[in-house]
Amino acid sequence: MDSAEIEILLLSLKVAFWGVLASFPVALALAMLLARGKFPGKALLDGIVNLPLVLPPVVVGFVLLVAFGRQGPIGAFLESHFGLVFSFRWTGAALAAAVMGLPLAVRAMRQAVESVDRGLEAAAATLGASRIWIFATVTLPLIVPGILNGLLLAFARSLGEFGATITFVSSIPGETQTLPLAIYNLTQVPGGDSQVWRLCAISVAVSLGALLLSEWLLRAARRRVQG
Repeated sequence: MDSAEIEILLLSLKVAFWGVLASFPVALALAMLLARGKFPGKALLDGIVNLPLVLPPVVVGFVLLVAFGRQGPIGAFLESHFGLVFSFRWTGAALAAAVMGLPLAVRAMRQAVESVDRGLEAAAATLGASRIWIFATVTLPLIVPGILNGLLLAFARSLGEFGATITFVSSIPGETQTLPLAIYNLTQVPGGDSQVWRLCAISVAVSLGALLLSEWLLRAARRRVQG
């Protein structure tokens, strides 16, 4: 790996990490709401959460550009009040990664929440525990495997994100050019095949590593919960 490839890899990991970190509280809140909540429009909310799975990524990127661009309502507000800029910045790539990985995280966490034995929570409540305490000491430890699974699936998805990212923040070397974007650009360059193969190998290795780590963490978390 040369310095340019290392820079691309580090940027990809940075974007995926911050994308997953930013989406984690939102994903957990949505998972709890969809698993336990009873309210009008629940099916609609569920559909909106899962839209990025079925929409063309370019559509997601365009919506992000309209909403979070410097002239967009949210983007203009964030820039003027907090100095936070998303368009054509690595932060925008992280936002795109967060949005595209969110449905996978919510699905895994929701399944974990739905599998929790409500009797254990009821028993804690009869002993006088508050809802927050029940969640922290009973529910959360039981759903840790689902949380880890969701976060790592979202991380792997973020590493492979292409369509929404290139539409929202373009492909700027050193700023937004992650592994998929760099591979795409190099396929357009004569004689770039060797570097394309190296970046593809790096992408496969990192993604496979994330999936293997996910499996290892899931097993470790299950052993801890069970015993």
